[in-house]
Amino acid sequence: MSDTQRIKDAIDIVDFIGEYIQLKSAGSSHKGLCPFHNESTPSFMVSKDRQAWYCFGCAKGGDIFTFLQDIEGMEFVEALKHLASRAGIEIEFKQSKINANKKNRLRDIHKEAARFFHNVLLKMDVSKEAREYLHKRGLTENTIETWQIGYIPEQWDLLTKYLLKKGHSIDDLIASGLTIKKDGANSSSGRGFYDRFRGRILFPICDAHGHVSGFTGRLLKEGDGKGGKYINTPQTELFDKSRLIFGLHVAKQAIKKNNLAVIVEGQTDVISSHQAGLTHVVASSGTALTEEQVVLLKRYTKNIAMAFDADEAGQKAAKRGIDIAIEHGLNVRVIRIPEGAGKDPDECIAKDKNVWIQAVDQAQDVMNWYVDKAFFGKDITNPKDKQYIANELIPEIRRIPFAIERDHWLKEVSFRLGIESAVLREEMTLSKEKKQGNAQQQKPEEKIQKLPVKLTRKDAFIEKILGLILTFPVLSSIDNIFQDKYFKDSTYWPLYGIIKQWYTNNTLFTVQSLCEGTEDHNSVKLVQILLLKCDEEFSGISEEKARKELDSFMKLLIFEWKKEYRNILQKKIEHAEKQNNQDLLQELLKEFQEI
Repeated sequence: MSDTQRIKDAIDIVDFIGEYIQLKSAGSSHKGLCPFHNESTPSFMVSKDRQAWYCFGCAKGGDIFTFLQDIEGMEFVEALKHLASRAGIEIEFKQSKINANKKNRLRDIHKEAARFFHNVLLKMDVSKEAREYLHKRGLTENTIETWQIGYIPEQWDLLTKYLLKKGHSIDDLIASGLTIKKDGANSSSGRGFYDRFRGRILFPICDAHGHVSGFTGRLLKEGDGKGGKYINTPQTELFDKSRLIFGLHVAKQAIKKNNLAVIVEGQTDVISSHQAGLTHVVASSGTALTEEQVVLLKRYTKNIAMAFDADEAGQKAAKRGIDIAIEHGLNVRVIRIPEGAGKDPDECIAKDKNVWIQAVDQAQDVMNWYVDKAFFGKDITNPKDKQYIANELIPEIRRIPFAIERDHWLKEVSFRLGIESAVLREEMTLSKEKKQGNAQQQKPEEKIQKLPVKLTRKDAFIEKILGLILTFPVLSSIDNIFQDKYFKDSTYWPLYGIIKQWYTNNTLFTVQSLCEGTEDHNSVKLVQILLLKCDEEFSGISEEKARKELDSFMKLLIFEWKKEYRNILQKKIEHAEKQNNQDLLQELLKEFQEI
C-alpha cells in the first residue's frame, strides 16, 4: 500500500474538510458551501467512498491532498508531510528531492534565519539593549518566544556567513531577500555580499500554516542613517505581502472560535493584543486589505472588525480594503479607539488594555459608520447637503452584494434624509448608468463590437484566441489549438470553423486570403472586429509575447470548458443519485474527477 493511500485511510476526509467548512449529510454524500468561490447554494460535495471531493460551481476537485494544497497554498510534499504527521505515519523523505524545489530551499533558509535571529536575541551579550527595549515595551518572555522575535547586531554579513556555513548557496540567499549582492560581487570568491537586516529587531512573517516567509526589521536605534525605521523582506517567491496576513498562523483557531477576525495595521499591534488576551487579532502589515487576504480570511470567518488610523490617509487606505471585503460578502465593523486613549492598539494597550478590549467589543457596523460620517456636519434641510450625502452613500449601498441588506440601507438613508426611498433608488440607477457610460468612454474598443448576443466568459477567451491567430497567423501552427470541443456552441463557432478549415488546407494563411475565400459575410465582419479589438489590446507586442498570451487564453478556455462540462455531469450525477443507479453514479463521479 502506498504512503498516500495509508494517509487517506487514516484520515477521514469528511472530518478533515469539516475543519474548514460546514458539511451536511446529503444521502450517501456530504455537501457544503465551497471555500474556493462565493456561493449561497451548496455545490461542494464529498463522494460516497470518502476518497474525493469536487465542486460543481468552480470546477475544482481532487482528494485530501489537493484540498490541503488548494486551501493552504501548499505544495504536494508539504501537504504529504503535514497529513503524515497528523495521521501519525512516518515517511522517509529523500532530502535531495525535497530540496530540489526552490521554494522548499527558501523555506529552509527562512526557518534557519528565524532561529538564528531568535537565538541571537536571547543568548548574545550584544543583544542586551534589544532585550531591554522589548521588555520596556511590555513584552514578556513568553510573548517573545511565541512570536519568535529576534535581533541581529550591526555587523556587515553575520547572517550570510552563518547560512553559507549551513550549506545554503549564495544564489538562494540572494533569492530569499536576506542577502544583498554588491555591484561587481563574485559568488565564487564569497565577497561583496551583505545582510539586508543589520542592527534591527526582527519579526518573522509567517504564512497561514506557520512557515516563515519573510521578516520585518525595526531599527533599534533610530536616526543613525541606516534606512527607514521599518524595512521588510522584498517581494520574493515566498514573500508576497498582498497574500500574507501577519499572525494568522497563531490566531486562526481563535478567529474560528470567536467567528471574528480583528484586523489592525502593525505587527506590534497584533503581538500586544495577543498578550492582552485578544488572540483573534491579525494585521495587514500597514497596507490596505487585499482581495487575496480577504479570500484567505473567509476560510475562517465572514466577520471582520478593522482598526485603522483616524486621519484621512488612514481612512482612505482602510476603505479600499473595506470595499473589497464587502464585495466578497463579509460583515465589516469599524473599531474606534477613544480620543486620547492612544493613536493605535499597541499604544492604547500600554495605557489601559481594557479600553482596547472594550473598543473591539463596541465595534460599529461599517454601514452605520459610513452613514454617520456622511451626515456629520451636514444640514439635511439644505438640498445641496442632502445631495452630497446621497452621493457619498449610494456607492457604498450598491457595493453590498445582498438584496435585502441593500434595501434596508436604502430605506434607512431615505428616512434620515426625509425623502421617499423610490427617489434614492432612482438616483442609484442613474448613477450606475452614468458610471457604465464613463466606463464605455474609457474603452473605445467596446464601441466597435456589435455582436448579436452578450459574450460569455468562454466567448471572451475565444475572442482573444482567434484575434491573436488572425493578427499573428503563424500561431495557428501551434499544436492542440484546433480542438473542436473547446469552441463548440460559442458565438465564434462558425468563424473558428473557417479558420480551422483554411489552416488545414493551406497550412498558413493571410487575413486577406481568408476573407476573400469565404462567402460568410458575418464571419468576415467578425474578423474585422477582432482585428480592431486585438490591435487595441495587443498593439506592438512581439510574436513571442503573442505566443505566451495565446497559451494563457487557451488555458483559461480549457478551464471554462471543464467548468461547463462538469455542470453537465453534475445534472447527470444528481439524476443518477435520484434513480439510485450506483454503477452509473460511480462512472460519472470517476469521469468528473478525470476532467
